[in-house]
Amino acid sequence: MKRRKFINNIALGAVGTLGFPTIVPAHVLGGKDAPSNKINIGQIGCGRIARTHDLPSTWRYEKARIMAVCDLDRNRTEDTKKLVEEYYTKKTGQSNYIDVKMYDDYREMLLNKDIDAVMISTPDFWHAQPAMEAALAGKDIYLQKPTSLTIKEGRQLAEVIKKTGRILQVGTQQRSSSQFRRAAELVRNGRIGKLHTVKVGLPGDPSGPVVQAMPVPKGFNYEMWLGSTPYIPYTELSVHPQVGYDRPGWLRMEQFGAGMITGWGQHHYDSAAWGMDTELTGPISVEAVAEFPKSGVWDVHGDFMAKAEYANGITMYTSGGFPNGIRYEGTEGWIFVSRGDYSATPSDPTSKVRAKAIDASNPAILDSVIGEKEIHLYHSDEQHGNWLDCIESRKEPISPIEIGHRACTVCLITHVAMKLPRKLNWDAKKEQFINDAEANRFLSRTQRAPYGTDRIKY
Repeated sequence: MKRRKFINNIALGAVGTLGFPTIVPAHVLGGKDAPSNKINIGQIGCGRIARTHDLPSTWRYEKARIMAVCDLDRNRTEDTKKLVEEYYTKKTGQSNYIDVKMYDDYREMLLNKDIDAVMISTPDFWHAQPAMEAALAGKDIYLQKPTSLTIKEGRQLAEVIKKTGRILQVGTQQRSSSQFRRAAELVRNGRIGKLHTVKVGLPGDPSGPVVQAMPVPKGFNYEMWLGSTPYIPYTELSVHPQVGYDRPGWLRMEQFGAGMITGWGQHHYDSAAWGMDTELTGPISVEAVAEFPKSGVWDVHGDFMAKAEYANGITMYTSGGFPNGIRYEGTEGWIFVSRGDYSATPSDPTSKVRAKAIDASNPAILDSVIGEKEIHLYHSDEQHGNWLDCIESRKEPISPIEIGHRACTVCLITHVAMKLPRKLNWDAKKEQFINDAEANRFLSRTQRAPYGTDRIKY
């Protein structure tokens, strides 16, 4: 079978024939100092979030070894190979410690049996498909958020992870920040009385200029980069910078995502659900108003206000008018939690008001001791380290796919509510809007051949 045909067959599910249940991770073989004794990792997507967050957060662990990189932009692949090799040279003092393999197609990377796990730091619309294919190829996965472009994709991914038993960690790293766990534990244990309201601060995005089509840069596979989304002419402002690694333009285009409601929304909705005890369900209704650009290349939402009601009596409001973070309000006080001064990347949005990482209506609330028989939530000191530990132990990570999918779902149905000027009733069990065919059309998207999760056999 020719190489290209073989690789293309992976997208149709042929990778499932590799026999994932019997794959033995390479790191369980070899001596203590042998490369095979480490968790060998491939990096898929070599942009801003990979270079400044996922790679540095992973390579610092002795048990991890970054051995391969892949991007559709050859310049970025070469840059990241150099970045990784220079790190290991500095760390080990050996100039030839590792020769990082480069791939132009992640499906070819997945055929490498020496790779135990992959980190997927691709654009939002290229999350679910490579994660599904990686699981079917026997790889464990660290997946940047949002979990999926659509609710249908997210459910498909969750089913594949359940079927294969792979370890998938969603990149909602606020779960590994002590203040978010502390806030959720205090709320879950009644320290502010009965929780009734949650306010989530989340900004919108700016509009962009009108741009003209440009030639596709040399060494960039733009056709594959578009993936399952419709073909549109190339412009630099709709993809990523050709020089440097600043915030990419695709983040602000609805073709490729939903804007800040998914980009940062999954972080905050995931954390909020932790305190609300709604991690494995969702709201019963959503409604929203939002401003959208009337011209220009960037067309995701700007300022907005959203409301979600839950069966347990909690109402959640989301708006850029609130401080960036989460405020839990109960009958006996409130707790506010945020990242404080921390940002995953230099271009992450931050609050206009300098916020404490955690605050409360009464300082004594924060000093409260959680008793032995009270609720103690999953403890992780760092998201990538927890993922590596779980690869070895095969225990569930702190941000597993089902919880990640549910948090992403809240983002996506809120985005639907921005588009439709009415209250939408949601059935979290069936993952459908109730008696609303128009709203249910937003649960999936047509996928451009030959790409898309619908073409993966599992």
